[in-house]
Amino acid sequence: MAISGNPKKMAQDIADGFFSLSPPVLKQYTPADIKIILNNLALVKRQVRQIQVPVEDIPLVKAKNMQISRLNQAETVVRSYCKKKRIPF
Repeated sequence: MAISGNPKKMAQDIADGFFSLSPPVLKQYTPADIKIILNNLALVKRQVRQIQVPVEDIPLVKAKNMQISRLNQAETVVRSYCKKKRIPF
């Protein structure tokens, strides 16, 4: 099944905590779709890391770190799924 909507928006939703990836969710995507998802997760992760947050603003630092954590977790889930299913990435 093709990715519904914009893959970059999906990665941003993952970063914001509105969507999460799991092996049953990944089962509906083709290997090409999974590669697109991985690329967009990396793209959004770079964008989040570029955000300059003042050190004194604890809630903003925490929010930025949570976004990076969610993106890292999603990337780990996708990579382990690919490894299990022998999908090259």
